[in-house]
Amino acid sequence: MVIATGFFDGVHIGHRLVIGQLVKTAHDRGDESMVVTFWPHPRAVLQQEARTFRLLTSMPEKEALLRGLGVDHVEVIRFTREFGAMTTREYLENILMARYRANAIVLGYDNRMGSDAMDAESVLRTAQSLGLDTVLTGKVTSGAGAGISSTKIRAEIGRGNVTGAAQMLGYDYSLLGVVVSGEQIGSRVLGFPTANMQLYEPLKLVPANGVYFVKVSTVGREFYGMCNIGNRPTVREGNAVTIETNIFDFDEDIYGLDIRITFLRRIREEIRFSSFTQLKAQLARDRFYCRSLMPQ
Repeated sequence: MVIATGFFDGVHIGHRLVIGQLVKTAHDRGDESMVVTFWPHPRAVLQQEARTFRLLTSMPEKEALLRGLGVDHVEVIRFTREFGAMTTREYLENILMARYRANAIVLGYDNRMGSDAMDAESVLRTAQSLGLDTVLTGKVTSGAGAGISSTKIRAEIGRGNVTGAAQMLGYDYSLLGVVVSGEQIGSRVLGFPTANMQLYEPLKLVPANGVYFVKVSTVGREFYGMCNIGNRPTVREGNAVTIETNIFDFDEDIYGLDIRITFLRRIREEIRFSSFTQLKAQLARDRFYCRSLMPQ
């Protein structure tokens, strides 16, 4: 078995270099490929910024992305404090080799492993000393020459820069959830009915407050729309953050159904208006602009 291991949050283009090399190496050896990953994230277990830390991908999303890249097997290890105390050598020998029968390992250039936090070169030497064949991949950089990481992508999404995040991810960022009932101010007062989303994965990172041009997947079809993320300051102070989407050319009851919102571009930040009339006028301008972005 040829194995790559790590959390792979987002399965971004840096990860894809590792996964591509994993699949190729397994194919060239006449073997099968496996990704060994973890859940929950180590930061959540070790309480490192756990109150604010959020993820780019849920476990089902991550597994689907990995399998879509041609990985034969995805194994998920429950991350605990005891598991996190294992050294790199113990993990390679007792988990990857003994449990998953690894005979080769593919490492990213910035891979760190074990409670001893070995860097990639040290992991490579340790793996070789155990009889594992090793492959070390190169570095994938952004246009500015900086390395790509899940941390940097989270920062861009946290700023609302979904287009910049998409360049590093290799795909457009999305949220998956269920449509729930809201106050229906959009339809009753403003004339802009919205689908209110409740996330399936509570730890999923939500983009910064603002209005976005989005693609919407629901009832087995795709639509375009505009999504507002925020506290709705024009309605009242102190609202919880909501994710509300006006779906273009759509008028169906989808309460209780799945909805995926894919973020294509941030249109503007959230604004507090002095009246519903001003808000309605701005929404009309937002919709006109979003429609201009739709493929012809």
